[in-house]
Amino acid sequence: MEPVKVGIVGCGVIGKKHIQLALTIPTVEVVAIADLREELVRDLAKKHGVPKAYTTAEALIDDPEVQAVVLAMPTHVRTPLGVYTLKKGKHLLTEKPVAMNSGEVKQLMAAQPKGVVAACCSCRHTSLPSAQTAAKLIASGALGKLRVLRIRHLGAAGEAPKNPAPVWRLRKDLNGGGILMNWGCYDLDYIMGVTGWRVRPRCVLARTWQVAPHLASRAAPGSDAETHVAAVVLCDDDIALTYERGEFMAAANESAWQVTGEKGSLRMPLVPRPGVEVMHDQSSDDVGVTSQSIWAGSENWENVHTGPIADFAAAIQEEREPMTSLARALIVQQVADAIYDSAASGKCVEIK
Repeated sequence: MEPVKVGIVGCGVIGKKHIQLALTIPTVEVVAIADLREELVRDLAKKHGVPKAYTTAEALIDDPEVQAVVLAMPTHVRTPLGVYTLKKGKHLLTEKPVAMNSGEVKQLMAAQPKGVVAACCSCRHTSLPSAQTAAKLIASGALGKLRVLRIRHLGAAGEAPKNPAPVWRLRKDLNGGGILMNWGCYDLDYIMGVTGWRVRPRCVLARTWQVAPHLASRAAPGSDAETHVAAVVLCDDDIALTYERGEFMAAANESAWQVTGEKGSLRMPLVPRPGVEVMHDQSSDDVGVTSQSIWAGSENWENVHTGPIADFAAAIQEEREPMTSLARALIVQQVADAIYDSAASGKCVEIK
């Protein structure tokens, strides 16, 4: 089977990562890259042996040789280019978060022709072997009826930064929000993915906070988005999702991704590192709870970044849905939108 001919738009930090790793995937052929910075894109094309370099996204998308487009630029400019790509009948892989809000996701879905694959990179961690092992065990019914999905990750504030923080990272007008948009899309995609995307969120009660005043040097001047979010999401079938994510925290580092059912629970590592384990806690009447490792190994950030584009190419070749389609990415974005709405209003917000 011929490799998918891919064009990558955006040659910043994540765009360079896409170029570098796409060249290692046998099912992908990078035929073009694009960036507004002409010297940069020409140098990168020469360095990596990419035959074509463009200074506009539209020129790359219009190239008849390009079958599939990866959009690796800031969130606030991606949706119009995503719509343009899909209307041209090209397959689309968009960076995370999928869009600024649910309305933009629906624009992308409306522009997607039948037979064209459209995916989001929020599936990075869901594609890891540890996550796939967890998903298989949950699908087997070993946990029984699901009760609580738990996500908690707190990042302690480090030393005062020597370099300025990225402007886009905590700006609502550039990124749609803060830590929830930057990392929440991964958290929610991960927990939805390992439970087979069968969980249906219905109601959200949440709070968000900006960086504490005495730690403000961690955020760029003019930042208006949250660095700490906490939420309870009530779902169909008596399932609850508890969520807390924070950075630059006045708290010690802490991480937990857990699925609890009536028969057992599963503890998983979202963040890749050497020597991680997926732990299955089983219960029985005679001995109570026993714990067993069902997967152990080492995962790294190259594994994380390779997953979405490898799955994207496979979905095109196999004519199937990608791991995180636009419809699935919409569920994640609807939860994020509801968290923001609830935090602003102080009330429970229903997801319709």
